[in-house]
Amino acid sequence: MQKREALISPVDTLLAAVRKIEPVVRQHALQAERECKLAAPVAEAMRDSGIYRMWRPKSLGGFEVTAVDGFRIIEELSRIDSAAGWNLALSAGGDIFGAWFDDDAAKEIFKPEAILAGAFNPMRKAVPVDGGYRVSGRTPFVSGAHQATFYLGLANIFDNSEIRIGPNGFPETLLTAFPPSEAEIIDNWNTMGMCGTGSHDVNIDDVFIPKNLAVPWVPLVIPGNNYKGPLYRLTVWAAVSALVATALGIARAAIEETIELATKKTPAYTAKSLKDRGVVQSQLARAEAKVGAAQVYLHAVFEEAFAEAEAGRAITMQLKAKMQLAATNAVLESAQAVDYLHEIVGASGIREEYGFAKHFRDLHVITQHGFINAAKLESVGQVMLKLPPEWPFFAF
Repeated sequence: MQKREALISPVDTLLAAVRKIEPVVRQHALQAERECKLAAPVAEAMRDSGIYRMWRPKSLGGFEVTAVDGFRIIEELSRIDSAAGWNLALSAGGDIFGAWFDDDAAKEIFKPEAILAGAFNPMRKAVPVDGGYRVSGRTPFVSGAHQATFYLGLANIFDNSEIRIGPNGFPETLLTAFPPSEAEIIDNWNTMGMCGTGSHDVNIDDVFIPKNLAVPWVPLVIPGNNYKGPLYRLTVWAAVSALVATALGIARAAIEETIELATKKTPAYTAKSLKDRGVVQSQLARAEAKVGAAQVYLHAVFEEAFAEAEAGRAITMQLKAKMQLAATNAVLESAQAVDYLHEIVGASGIREEYGFAKHFRDLHVITQHGFINAAKLESVGQVMLKLPPEWPFFAF
């Protein structure tokens, strides 16, 4: 028995955990949509299953799976429910930022039961005081706000009401972490899609954050002792691209549901079933090609980057641009695939008892996310043309 268990990889363990909690996730999906936040039983099931710890360092009780294996886990959960998958992507992505904190802070923030949430824009205001900073500000789009055990965010340092400018000519910025007891959730997540993610505003007002929980937000040079593995040498890029796996999972669910519908439905006033219609067959095939090709490209690029990290080589600007391109491409292709399917399912695409309308709304909301939207293609092109890129995350 021990030998057999040893053959089970961490990613297989976590994928099995996703399948185990699938019934409770599906049971509460509509509740999350109605209440505009992930249902507590789902968050608890996700926490107890261990999937929130997929990118947490092994030394802190995590699984530390590869970037691509993490994408697979997020995609599988997102196929079941977009809100649960998105919350997993954001929380697991938060673990990546532990590399910027010292060892004591990492142990405090990234405990085995930790669930992370946060957003980086707009930046809060940090005023230096003895031992740390007094931080204030309100940040929107904090997915999983109600489940978080710690919030992450950025803050500019202010001296005498003026932003402190560093030697490089840019504002000096901090990566901050603070517990929910110090924050107020503003319940204002009212959107056309991704309703169940609970991406509300979070406000803090003159909260003291000690120096070890408010660290310089600069390109990572020496990561904390728990973050020496190749996953963390990818710096922010696994976290940025984790969001894409949710889009792929939603598109996969839409394809599966289209196949199921096509075998049962005959459109009104016609004698030919959906599955026997040429346009249905071709649109379904086009959707599959888009999703499959986007996934393969995303995984291939991140496997290339992971190999570079394992070899101890720095991730070049060109490789960062490829990771950004693979991420943005996967989102745009997933949205296009769902558009193809929406065209062929007829009135089923607008009725709430089917999933098609939700898939359509959710994916088009994801295409607007600032980390992975179509505008990022311009910065990728700038790198390709050896121009200074506008996207600041290429510096990390």
